[in-house]
Amino acid sequence: MSYQVLARKYRSQSFDQLIGQNHISQTLMNALRNNRLPHALLFTGLRGTGKTSSARILAKSIRCTNATDFTPCNVCDNCTSITAGNSIDVIEIDGASNNGVDAIRDLRDSTMFMPSSGKYKIFIIDEVHMLSTSAFNALLKTLEEPPAHVIFMMATTEAHKIPQTILSRSQRFDFRRIPMKQLTDHLKNICKLENIKADEKALWQIAQQGDGSARDSITLLDQVINFSKGELSEKMVTEILGLTDRSLIFEVFENLVHRKAEQIVSSLEKLSLAATNPSLFMQEIIRLIRHALLMKSNTNNVQLSIDLPSEEIEILKNLTAGLSDADLHMLFDMCLKSMADLSRSHDPFLVMEMALLRMAQAPQIFDIHKLLNSSASGAAKPAHVTQPPKPKEELVLKTTTPLKIESPVIEKFEPKLPSTTTLLEFVQYVKNIEPFLGAKLDNLALTAVKDQKIHFEVKESFGFLADQLMQTDTSKKLQGYIDSFYGVGYAFQVLKTKNTAKTLQASTVASAVIIVPEAVALTAHNITVQKEVDAENQLKDTWMKDSRVQKAQDVFKAKMKVISKN
Repeated sequence: MSYQVLARKYRSQSFDQLIGQNHISQTLMNALRNNRLPHALLFTGLRGTGKTSSARILAKSIRCTNATDFTPCNVCDNCTSITAGNSIDVIEIDGASNNGVDAIRDLRDSTMFMPSSGKYKIFIIDEVHMLSTSAFNALLKTLEEPPAHVIFMMATTEAHKIPQTILSRSQRFDFRRIPMKQLTDHLKNICKLENIKADEKALWQIAQQGDGSARDSITLLDQVINFSKGELSEKMVTEILGLTDRSLIFEVFENLVHRKAEQIVSSLEKLSLAATNPSLFMQEIIRLIRHALLMKSNTNNVQLSIDLPSEEIEILKNLTAGLSDADLHMLFDMCLKSMADLSRSHDPFLVMEMALLRMAQAPQIFDIHKLLNSSASGAAKPAHVTQPPKPKEELVLKTTTPLKIESPVIEKFEPKLPSTTTLLEFVQYVKNIEPFLGAKLDNLALTAVKDQKIHFEVKESFGFLADQLMQTDTSKKLQGYIDSFYGVGYAFQVLKTKNTAKTLQASTVASAVIIVPEAVALTAHNITVQKEVDAENQLKDTWMKDSRVQKAQDVFKAKMKVISKN
């Protein structure tokens, strides 16, 4: 086929045609004029910004026989052969497919031969970061001290993958992302040359999707032209590229800014009907928030920092006129979080809907300085901001006497005397703090208190508990609980005994030992069991009085029985 795509047809053939890279074209032209061109150059940057094209233009500027002020004629044999890629003195190597050490050795050997014509032999290595480690090592010496007739030009999109030994031997040129305004003008010129009518808004959308890449933008333009049958309109570009209508984007943004939760629901219905891509849409919203923040921070140079048509800039100014920076920052954070959630969700559209509703219902932040200034000047407050209520007159302090703040009253804990009646409370107190230790204390019986020392006993079958409780760590814990509950000054001891029936009767004399008969002995464990039995009987009585239970017994001729879950 004889058709040539627009990206190749309108590829830059001189530094004057290179868009968005004036800093590089000027540097290279000055180097040529002053005879200070380095022997190794490294071109890095985003795809489609002119790296390989700059290498070819520089090669033509060096080898063109009819060059005027180092501007190639693009007509002579040297220029045409370089453009076609078949020049014997300008050798282009694809680093991705020739990344082995053997290919670099062949390149190194060919540097020894003089050019067939002209002064320089030029090697252009594209995607140089794809070379292997051994290939880079083979290139080092030749790259540092090449023959006088050799110039190396390397291009890459991933400069961080290139070894520092290579970077230090090359002069680096970083290609920038092309501004949208320049991309739009470039697309407009191509449309004129191709006799195609195009709406400027449509070209803006194409340039925006190109994301700073001239090649990507021209390829998208080629695609849209092939689909269309006449003039390129904004609506057509939106449909072809699967984008969201700009008016709908600004509609949603306005509802978010002014917290119109009801209107956002109708906007969501429109997004659903348009089959909007949630990720692309949220990127547009977060980009608008970014533009709004930059606009409020730098009102003088808006066009330099914001890649938007002047028409949309005015709309954005009006939408965010009464909005504080803090409010925009909050919306930005919420939008950024929702974009992270989109990538992990099985239903991205649902996540987008909930995120937009959350943002539309978020409380609005009003700058306190604006509030005070507007209150002092009597100016009207923004209609969409809820003003704080005016304080009542009786709550306004009209005295200069400092306000006295009283300390909160803390209820004092009254220590209890060791006795059988307080033992159950003590065990429950420990259970609330450390349940495992409290469960062990259920098997203790308090038998005596003598000389400020509490005597506990356990059955011989639970003798292991006495050993555990008297261990150093557990003993310290238990002593701390005793000090907290009974008061400081009591020591304790846990003994093993066959007779645990003896318990201590309540006494106020710490030094006395009072032993009661076995009939009244009651351990904390027995008290707990008795309480559980009483509770079970009470629950059973309640069930028996229930009419439904009585009816079931009559129908099935059955009796109710409590079955223990243990």
